[in-house]
Amino acid sequence: MSQDPRLLDHVYDGIQEYDNPTPGWWHAIFLGSVVFSAAYLFFWHASPLAKTHLETAQATEARFMEALFGDIGELEPDARTLMTMMDVEGGKWELVARGLYRTNCVSCHGQDGQGLVGTNLTDDYYKNLTDVEGIVTVLEDGAANGSMPAWKQRLNDNQIIVLASYVASLRGKNLPGPRGAEGEIIAPWPEFEIPTATDEAATEDDQGTTAGG
Repeated sequence: MSQDPRLLDHVYDGIQEYDNPTPGWWHAIFLGSVVFSAAYLFFWHASPLAKTHLETAQATEARFMEALFGDIGELEPDARTLMTMMDVEGGKWELVARGLYRTNCVSCHGQDGQGLVGTNLTDDYYKNLTDVEGIVTVLEDGAANGSMPAWKQRLNDNQIIVLASYVASLRGKNLPGPRGAEGEIIAPWPEFEIPTATDEAATEDDQGTTAGG
């Protein structure tokens, strides 16, 4: 009986070596991985066609915002809209507004609006506006010779309005800040009767009853 040719003459510690080479498909996968990694490295780090991480994040955010705002259309930058958005607490708009604030405003105005480099947003003193709509204008165009940057090139109209409503909601908390009071006391925000979901449902029922006789 002939010896299995795959048994080698090499013996170590009483164990005879067996020639069992790595299968060809494994080598193919390994070489394919090497080629793919080289192409991946070139595309994402050297090719002008590749998006940066920031561009990818911005595109993802844009798609998210487009889907989020799709059911409300274009918001108007008026007092009623701002106060209505501010009045909706605990819902998705508050979460969106807080996220926009913490992403773009915390470094200057503090985690809770108490002011750091920027002014305190929680008291009744304001430097660059006299009414609630002025918050939108300041967010869009900036203020103080660029110390407050303009955000209209980085946030869309709806984002600015939602963020403005959040900034307006900080007023009255009167948190102590390092800069103290700045500017002048302005009139309180206007008050509007904000319809609730129950009111809207009742209105729809009344309309249905009237239409049905």
